[in-house]
Amino acid sequence: MNLTLKIWRQKDASSKGQMVDYNVTDISEHMSFLEMMDVLNEQLIDVGEEPVVFDHDCREGICGMCSMYINGQAHGPDRAITTCQLHMRTFKDGDTITIEPFRAAAFPVIKDLVVDRSAFERIQQAGGYISVNTSGNTQDANAIPISKYAADEAMDAATCIGCGACVATCKNSSAMLFVGAKVSQYALLPQGQIEAADRVRNMVEQMDLEGFGNCTNTGACEVECPKGISLDNIARMNRELIKASV
Repeated sequence: MNLTLKIWRQKDASSKGQMVDYNVTDISEHMSFLEMMDVLNEQLIDVGEEPVVFDHDCREGICGMCSMYINGQAHGPDRAITTCQLHMRTFKDGDTITIEPFRAAAFPVIKDLVVDRSAFERIQQAGGYISVNTSGNTQDANAIPISKYAADEAMDAATCIGCGACVATCKNSSAMLFVGAKVSQYALLPQGQIEAADRVRNMVEQMDLEGFGNCTNTGACEVECPKGISLDNIARMNRELIKASV
């Protein structure tokens, strides 16, 4: 395939960015989207131009690093995949593909297609964990029986990889699906009950401090989430917050 790429280029967060057109040729339909980007960068390096900067790590749909906004959709025109799982057979010869970074005030651009998603890390640090003293005081594993429903729901919530597609897709740049998933995976299990009230209060407070918008139940976040995280987790987070506030 021969393709035209319209890619957002931006030196750093304080510089003005712009869309730049590139042509790539002889792209195999069996390539992943990131492999196509590798081909483009090799071409740019060969002619002495600066390659396009983009995030990637595992390239197996696990880490959530490969966050690109492709043709107006987070992770591209497919469902339940990350950008690294998007293949070029999705496109046609002669297509024009628009590639941008995730857009949100809480996700400032670092360079080109890379954004700073450390806001998610700070939300996690605010309460997305269970405190256990293991320093010379190792304890037996928790032996409390857990219902099949709770175990399944907790595992579904825990599949969130923190890629930020929910934020990039939401018209309000809301992070409530991400925070809801992180709260839910503990709210459903007995190990998470001890710190439940502090957890949800602190994580929601940090989410607001980071500048994320609120949820207006559009549902775009669930549609674009590569792991299919359910809106039910937002409802559960809201219930947990109300309980913690009473």
